[in-house]
Amino acid sequence: MTGEPDRAGAGTSADGLRVLAEARWPEPGDDAPPTLPGFVHSTFSPVVAAVAERCLTRRHGERPAPQPVGVRTAVVLVSAAGDRSGADHVHATVARGGRPGPLFFFQSVPNSVAGHVAARWGLGGPVVCVAPIGDPLAEGMAQAGLLRYDGDADETLLIMIEQVPEDAGAGVTAGTPGDAPGTRALAVLLGGGDTR
Repeated sequence: MTGEPDRAGAGTSADGLRVLAEARWPEPGDDAPPTLPGFVHSTFSPVVAAVAERCLTRRHGERPAPQPVGVRTAVVLVSAAGDRSGADHVHATVARGGRPGPLFFFQSVPNSVAGHVAARWGLGGPVVCVAPIGDPLAEGMAQAGLLRYDGDADETLLIMIEQVPEDAGAGVTAGTPGDAPGTRALAVLLGGGDTR
């Protein structure tokens, strides 16, 4: 990945947010993401869950790890294209006259996997999905700052994900030209300067 992931670990932002933990997909040794019950066909949701799990584990230890008392963690999922693989599968199925399975209705919106992550970890903040039109990290950080400023969250799990490296607007791209298309993600746990 290039650009934005390197900037994510740069300390404290103008909004007073600092990086508490960070994770990527893929990292060395990663092959296929673990399967995620209830989500089929696409790697989008399994990668979101895997990178979130990796990031939260680095901060809090193994799940279930209770949130520190009084700390509400929001989940902000940023993706320019969303679950492109799942959408393409539904489109092709309908074009052939077939009927998509019922799980595709559930997983067709990105907040389904973001809500899954929040429920699995017992996070107490809101779930927000953003389709950026500019810099995805800047838009995600702005959303995290707004949630903190409004008093809706003390920490934010910011997840940026795209499924193909050609999505230049995504900010989550292949490390070098010629990398094979695939799902790439960055998760950053952000807290204020007073977060333990």
